[in-house]
Parts: sequence; structure tokens; C-alpha cells
Amino acid sequence: MQKLKLKYALDEVPPYAELLLFSLQWLAITIPIIIIIGQVVAVLHFENTGDQIIYVQKLFFITGLVMLVQLLWGHRLPLIMGPAAVLLIGVLAGQGSSMQTVYSSIFIGGIILAILSISGLFAQLKILFTTRVVAVILLLIAFTLTPTIMNMILPAAGSKVSALLNILFALGMVLLMFVANRFLTGMWKSTLIIWAMIIGSLAYSVVSPSSVVIDAGNYKWLASFINDISFELSLEPGVLISFLVCFLALSINDLGSIQSVGELLKPANMPQRITRGITLTGLANMLSGFLGVVGPVNFSLSPGVIASTGVASRFTLIPTALGLLVLSFLPVAIAFMDSIPSVIIGTVLFYVMCSQVAAGLMMAFSSREFNFDSGLVIGLPVMLGVVIAFLPAEVLNTMPASLRPIIGNGFVAGVFTVMFLEHIVYRSK
Repeated sequence: MQKLKLKYALDEVPPYAELLLFSLQWLAITIPIIIIIGQVVAVLHFENTGDQIIYVQKLFFITGLVMLVQLLWGHRLPLIMGPAAVLLIGVLAGQGSSMQTVYSSIFIGGIILAILSISGLFAQLKILFTTRVVAVILLLIAFTLTPTIMNMILPAAGSKVSALLNILFALGMVLLMFVANRFLTGMWKSTLIIWAMIIGSLAYSVVSPSSVVIDAGNYKWLASFINDISFELSLEPGVLISFLVCFLALSINDLGSIQSVGELLKPANMPQRITRGITLTGLANMLSGFLGVVGPVNFSLSPGVIASTGVASRFTLIPTALGLLVLSFLPVAIAFMDSIPSVIIGTVLFYVMCSQVAAGLMMAFSSREFNFDSGLVIGLPVMLGVVIAFLPAEVLNTMPASLRPIIGNGFVAGVFTVMFLEHIVYRSK
């Protein structure tokens, strides 16, 4: 496989005008990811809008800081970062526990991931992640988030907005996004999500004017979130195990993202880049747990952007990272972005999870040995995960509190099931 023909290579610095232009493109891709995951998790934790804004501020700060460190001293590749969607599953499973317990588990998970990477043990664990296991993990992330997406699309109890209106609006919007994805090219295709959020919000304000409320005027232009940090170590075995399984998926995502850019650009010292990159992701999640937010992961969106623009310079992402750091201290700007209606966030998340399903299916069918047994190994864990994800709250409440984050978590149950089927029941001879 030959190297991609590039306008600017990995360690080349474009002229300042082009550098700024490409940085803005990366920023337009990164911001929606932070807003989507940030808004979903913040609403789970807080009823007060001010607390929700502070949460998203911390996400912007972590993402910008870690991206900058990765570019300069970590994997040193043009990769964007953002909050890990798979950790959202752990947060949902730990709703019956305190926030300190949830983020202590992320703190511990980050430490373990960093240690595994530094020690070289992570390379030994990769044997567990066969093609079928990875396919199931990718599919489970999407399917077990379906109830959350559904709750975001449907209006809240007591709302004057019709549920049918929201469903039809979401269906129309996601279909238009697929049409746009099919025909758009270059920068327009790369920044589709942010345009969908902007245009979708404007369209929804016409359909349901009372549902769009911009609350940015109640916040200072410049404000710090430092005073909101209050970490206290609190561990519950069930919640911790649930998050450790989520970190298995996070590590696969991180490894795959780094390798995908490595395959495209073929830089020197890839093993060292992978080790440094995953180690920093672990340390970043440790810091995220300390700050009380969902930890980041490297995203696999970069190869498509690099291929469409011909620009692989890692330096184009440095202004992007600095921009995220600046935004983290501008609550009025974040409040404005956070005013996007939940139906728009839910619809965009639905679109993103469709891409996750596509990745899972591509992984499942990439093996030449795919057969009926492979279908069973993939089908049972996915079905089990979906069933558990949709269990009513009254059923989950009958489970022992210590085991609820494990057996009541569709993602965790699905991962344990596929590991059992793949490595014991259908173990390859």
C-alpha cells in the first residue's frame, strides 16, 4: 500500500493563513462531539443549567489539553479527541450510585489503562479482541445507547410539544443527513454534524418556537470552573467492574484510531507512538475522573478528513486544541451552544450511532471465515444487550444493588457473553 499523496506532510507547518483555515475545520468537527456527549451526561447529573454548563466547560478543557499534549509529546499524529461515548454507558449504569463513585471508577480505569500500556501488558491482552469480539463491542455501544437517544428525541413529561412531531422531525432530519453525507464532499462533508445542528435548531425553532430557549445572557463572558472541583475517592465493586469493561472498549477504540492514521501516513516508530498515545489516554481519563467528567478518547474521523484535504500536518490541530482551551473559560459561548434542543442532540447522536453500527458490520464481515457460528457469537450478545438496555426501571430495581451495574448493564453483559462464546464455547481449534 503506497503512501497517500499529501499537500502537507505530518511534520510540515502550512502557511499561517492555511494553518488557521484547517484548524477551524478541525474545530468545527470537534465541538459537536463535545456538545453532544457533554449535554447528554450533564442532564443526567444536574437539573441546574449552570451546573450543566460547568460540566461542559470541563469537557472542553480536558479535550483541548489532552489533544495538545498528544500532538506534541504523545502519538504526535493528526487525531482529534473527544469524550468517549462508551463511558456514557458506564455513567448510565451507575445512576443509582453517587457521582463520586462514578468518577472514581473513571479515575481508576484511567490509571489501569496507563499502567497496561506502559508495561506492555496491553499488547498481551489484544489476543482477546478477535474480529467477532470487536464487532460486538462496536454494535453494543450503538444499540445499548438507543434508550437514551429515544428519551432525548421524545418530549419531556408535561411538555406541550407533541411526541409525534418530534419523532417525525427526527426521522426527517436524520434522513436528510444521510442524503447530505452521500452527496457532499470535502470540508462540507467533514463538518456535516455542525451544520446539521445549526440548521436543525433553526428549523425546530420554526416548528416549535417555545422549545428553543437561549440562556446565554445569564453567564459571565469569562469564568473558571476550578472552584467546582471536589474529588473524593469512592469505590463500589459493581460500578468499577462495569467501567473496566467500558475501558476495554475504549482502549480498542483508541488503538484502532491511532492505527488507522498510522496505516494512512506510515510514520516512523508506530509501536512507540501507540504506547505513548494509549498511555496519555489513560492519564487523561485519570485527570477526567479527578475533575468529575467523562474521559476522552482518540476519534477515528481523522483519516477521512486527511484524505479529502490532503493535509496531514499535526500542527493544524494545535490552534484547534488552543481554541478548545479558550472556550473552556467562556461559559457564555458554551451556554449558547448548549441551548440546542435535546431532540436535535438525540437525532445527531442517532446518526453518529448509525456510523458505529456500520463500523461494527464492516468488522463482522471482514473475516473470510464468517459462518453461522459467527452469526451466533455476534447475535446472542447483541440481542442480550438490547433486551437488558430496555428493561423497565422497576425490573432493574429488583436486582441486587451491588450487581445492578453489571447484570443490569446491557453493554457489560453483552461483552461478557461474547468473551464466553468466543474464547470458550466456540473457541477456534
